[in-house]
Amino acid sequence: MTNHITENHGMYGEIKIFAGTAIPEVAQGIANYLNISCSGMDIIEFPNENLWVRLHNSVRGQDVYLIQNTSRPVHRNLMELLITLQTLRLDSAGRVTAVIPYLSYTRSDKKDKPRVPITARLVADMIEIAGADRYMTMDMHAGQIQGFFSIPGDVLTAYHILKDRINALLPKMKDPVVLTVDLGFAKKGRNLAVELGVPIAFIEKRRKKKTNSAEALSLIGEIGDRDVIIIDDEVDTGGSMAEAAFLAQKNGARDICAVFVHPVFSDPAVERLAASPITHLITTNTIPVSPGEIKKLQKGRKVEILDISPLLGEVIRRAHEGRSVGELFDE
Repeated sequence: MTNHITENHGMYGEIKIFAGTAIPEVAQGIANYLNISCSGMDIIEFPNENLWVRLHNSVRGQDVYLIQNTSRPVHRNLMELLITLQTLRLDSAGRVTAVIPYLSYTRSDKKDKPRVPITARLVADMIEIAGADRYMTMDMHAGQIQGFFSIPGDVLTAYHILKDRINALLPKMKDPVVLTVDLGFAKKGRNLAVELGVPIAFIEKRRKKKTNSAEALSLIGEIGDRDVIIIDDEVDTGGSMAEAAFLAQKNGARDICAVFVHPVFSDPAVERLAASPITHLITTNTIPVSPGEIKKLQKGRKVEILDISPLLGEVIRRAHEGRSVGELFDE
């Protein structure tokens, strides 16, 4: 991958990168990859918690990419995303792309009970109405959410980044095996296992009727005296990942490596992971992890947070130039 913008500005003028307050390090990493500077804007929160946005310079006719997450604080970050999108649209940007590494509410993707909303569809509608012409995000919890958007988008995956790192570790592992935290993640886990050339195992979970919480019941597959790679898309409260690690340990696993894309880390996730038998934790910076959280997790285990900025930067460059994104992944 080359990290420069060609002289062909396409039909949308020059590229502009704006950094929201939720994930500034990734936005700066993208700008560095593209050899450009982040464009300036003021984001002010008034005492009544209302937000106000003002661009430092005009974006009329430009190809604009707003890098903003909807991670915690979810509603503040979501409103910042929507208000900034509208600001860019009202300033006559040529094209506005919302780059949202972690999109919240993706678990609310269907009416699985009476009298409940489909919030993922609502969020998709709000992003479009606010002014986005396109969107980019990473590893949605449910693939069908792509259908909630009427605007085109790129739903990217960080598994290529994670897979490359795991591949580098495989020679040092003993009879490695991929383990999924539940059967719902079996397809993605199987695909990763096939690409790594290792076997796969699954954890069977069932929901308790009274509490609606999931309980790991059994482990399907052979992991005894093997190094285990537990895979998932995100870690929220850490219950499933920690439970999977303890179950793997109980079934004779050697070293346990936890691999996931989104470090949501709602309480008490960090404490659960820190108390688990996980020896190596690999995730990405789709959501910022605080130094304090990293310090807690590093006690007794290795922690790696892989940077998604080069991937997003390359996809933005290709989108700006009208080139295929699928070629990046041999698709």
